[in-house]
Amino acid sequence: MVAATMSEDLKATGTARAVAPAAALDPHAEAAANLGREKFLPVTRHALLDRLTAPALWPKGDHAHARRFMRYLDYWRRHGYSVKLLDLEQLYEPFSPDTDLLQTRRFSPEERVAMQKRLTARMAELLEQGNFTCVDPKDFHIILTKDSHYGLDLQVDTDAFEELLIFYRGAATVTERRRDIKKAYIGWKEVKVPVFQRLFILFKLKPFETCVQEAMDKQKLDRKKAESIVRKQRSMLPDTVSSDYVYIKLFKNMPRSDVEMAFPNTNVRFRMFDKIKLGVTAGSGFGVGVVGTIGKLALLSNPYTLMMTLGGLGGIVVRQASAFIAQRNRYMVVLARNLYFHSMADNRGVMTLLADRASDEDIKEEMLLYAALANERLNARDLQTIDRGIEGYLSQTFGINVDFDVSDALARLKQEGIVTELADGTLQTLPPTEAALHIDKLWDACLDQLPDMTTTGEGEEIERRVVSDPPGLTP
Repeated sequence: MVAATMSEDLKATGTARAVAPAAALDPHAEAAANLGREKFLPVTRHALLDRLTAPALWPKGDHAHARRFMRYLDYWRRHGYSVKLLDLEQLYEPFSPDTDLLQTRRFSPEERVAMQKRLTARMAELLEQGNFTCVDPKDFHIILTKDSHYGLDLQVDTDAFEELLIFYRGAATVTERRRDIKKAYIGWKEVKVPVFQRLFILFKLKPFETCVQEAMDKQKLDRKKAESIVRKQRSMLPDTVSSDYVYIKLFKNMPRSDVEMAFPNTNVRFRMFDKIKLGVTAGSGFGVGVVGTIGKLALLSNPYTLMMTLGGLGGIVVRQASAFIAQRNRYMVVLARNLYFHSMADNRGVMTLLADRASDEDIKEEMLLYAALANERLNARDLQTIDRGIEGYLSQTFGINVDFDVSDALARLKQEGIVTELADGTLQTLPPTEAALHIDKLWDACLDQLPDMTTTGEGEEIERRVVSDPPGLTP
């Protein structure tokens, strides 16, 4: 039996480890690896479906019915996320920087604020269902490093954002080969690079007036000076970036040291090595030029020769300044090139991708739990045992160490009516044949019970009002 197999795996795994909030720890530190495991299941649902419906695991010969039920459940779960996605798309339309649709209604500031908060909350729920880990913006510094993986020194002002969501999944370390300075750049060395396999960022800039008021209050400035400071801070933003929009980004294999690349207000600075190198080069070149010019000036009386000498000194100054600009431009090229290859999806495309991934995570958890409950009569008091048994099964079968979320999966199966908890805590699970028929009935009723996505008031196209007579029919 599947449950028995998972129970045997449990003996080898021992007791579960305490899980610490990921946002409070460096995700790549040894302490985080020892205290917390990610809930993400890095296997496909097809891999689980084939293994969990193997004939040997269903002694009553129900493996075909079990496979049919799990496929039904897969499609049913995806339907649920399609409904959530439609709601998200409707909420996001007034905030989308990519829309090409006609704006048929102007929302009041109060409506926009309510819709914006609801959009952010729904996105956070979707990410949590997809087993992403949240990073509190106040703890943003935890996932940053001093220098970029590509040799950039990047700075981001998180106070510039009115809304900011940061989630990651898969805090891993990859090995890369680089030229070794100790071997005169002829030989190679291996370097460990911490990366986030998936990095999600949602942000909305504060309105200009809000930033000005904050600068006046915090720095005790007059309005003119505060406006000048805010304009200077926003001078690096592209013209297309507006505080009216909500921007959503998803990146893959993002080096931790380059997380700042994902923000529009990234300030690129020289590393200390480059400052020293350019400073020494510029200082020595300019110093030699000045000394030579002074010597020549002492000997010259011809005004034309004097002008040529001063022009040469000016050329030295221009050349050194150009070296600074060229180095900064190289930095910007590196930033743009690598951000291009890390980008996975933007704005509305992120919603579609995350809804697909969240439904994947739900169905994988539900298949594992159903397989553990279907052939054995278990009690709610055994949840921790079931949880560790499933984790042991995943470790033995796939070699992965994850934190299985048994409570979340059980709540969904109970909500769908697949599992019922009796008064004594016994978990009564529908057999595969009955479970498939139950999902079939849910499908039959789904259109009749389709939820209305505009039940909150804000975001509706036409205001609700009482109309005594239809237009055109009044005598």
